[in-house]
Amino acid sequence: MKNFIIMVVIVLNQFILMNFALANDSNFKLAVTTSFHNSGLSDVLVPELEKDTGIIVDLLVVGTGQALKLGSRGDVDAILVHSKTAEESFVAKGFAPYRREIMYNDFVLIGSKSDPAVIKNLKNLKLILETIKNSKSVFISRGDDSGTHKLELLLWRKAGQQPEKFLVDWYWEVGAGMGAALNMASELSAYVISDRASWLNFGRKGDLEILFEGDEQLFNQYSYLPISSVLYPKIKYQKARIVENWLVSKKAGELMKNYKIMGQNLFFPNPK
Repeated sequence: MKNFIIMVVIVLNQFILMNFALANDSNFKLAVTTSFHNSGLSDVLVPELEKDTGIIVDLLVVGTGQALKLGSRGDVDAILVHSKTAEESFVAKGFAPYRREIMYNDFVLIGSKSDPAVIKNLKNLKLILETIKNSKSVFISRGDDSGTHKLELLLWRKAGQQPEKFLVDWYWEVGAGMGAALNMASELSAYVISDRASWLNFGRKGDLEILFEGDEQLFNQYSYLPISSVLYPKIKYQKARIVENWLVSKKAGELMKNYKIMGQNLFFPNPK
């Protein structure tokens, strides 16, 4: 089952990359995270951006790690990702002149209503993760070098754990996007960390529910990074700046603030 899922993901990724390579070269290429796209916000923002700027945007939906790789090769004009440490390293290496914070939302810990590890009433995230590990309750990891995956690994390490040494009998790395990870968690009644927007937009919740939320460690900042035109002269740097200015505009901020799923506001603009 696990190997089958990995094979499907590899094939899908190759299909996406092949079609992206065939996109109109005059269009603006923007790599965005799966969580941003799965939330539905891209369907709200991109049409308005194109209408206001006249720039046609080709979105490549990948994890943060893959978006950074694409940017480091000059395969896209800009990236919109959510992993501050990785972004700062990306800038330090000269692949982008800077990172611009755009908006934020948050992560939540999802689990079965039966709560096999009995964590629902615990208030300390470190203790929650220790309890899941010690009980060997099934935990689904994105395992795809995405921003969500990077955050999950950081939380385990802050809890004094070594996720690279976890046993596969309870810790499952699916190597896939948020939708696939949530699907797996739903099938196995397992624990998983998700951004709130993807969770609310997920249609097959089964017996899953939010078991922990609101901790400051679950803050999720999204940033925009234009790719360096010094390293890659063919990059559409002027268009990248126009897109950036639109994303931090009052109109874009209102669209973010007004976007809701099940009556909940999910994204909050905080341009800097």
